[in-house]
Amino acid sequence: MTQDANTFQDPLSASPRIFEGDLLDKMSRVHHLTPVVVYGPIILGLIAYSLTLHGAGLVVFFLVFGYVAWTLTEYFGHRYLFHTVFPLPFGLGPRFQFLIHGVHHIYPSDPMRLVMPPLLSGPIMLIALGVSRLLLGPTLCWPGLAGFMIGYVIYDCAHYWTHHGQPRTETGRMVRRLHMLHHFRDPTKGFGVHAIWWDYVFCTNYRKDDTPGTKAL
Repeated sequence: MTQDANTFQDPLSASPRIFEGDLLDKMSRVHHLTPVVVYGPIILGLIAYSLTLHGAGLVVFFLVFGYVAWTLTEYFGHRYLFHTVFPLPFGLGPRFQFLIHGVHHIYPSDPMRLVMPPLLSGPIMLIALGVSRLLLGPTLCWPGLAGFMIGYVIYDCAHYWTHHGQPRTETGRMVRRLHMLHHFRDPTKGFGVHAIWWDYVFCTNYRKDDTPGTKAL
């Protein structure tokens, strides 16, 4: 799918209105570097604080633990939360799914809605903090949360890049191809955006000869 040249001059030309209220609609559009700007300092602060509580080896271990926890959240969240219509009251299920993900499949190159706005990512991080504190305790939860945030920032950056980047490596081209297959061939597969290995683990991977734009058999 190609973009009109005006998109790069006026990013909102590719961003449809999805909320009636001006403020809420504006908050749904974010610059693609927002996750780095918002969570980068928090991650550094959490790591620095964690190093005052534990040795470097233990901090690194739980950073990796948190990162792996994010990759599973990325996969299962995309597979079940983003692609499952929930039976919400008053028939709000389809509307909910459209707002959190369906609009992205209709306008996949919308440059202002390729990363999560803080309005959505913030509650996710608060839930992650609560779960981390419950599972890891009051001190190890901090490096675990930092690793989780690192995974999230990588995910959002990778998601923007798969739509607007120009991969120069074999791995980069593979990651982009798999995400384009999810958009333009079969949305019931390819749920890992950057954590593509989980699709192979849970048998939702594409075949090597699958190409975007052709229907699955």
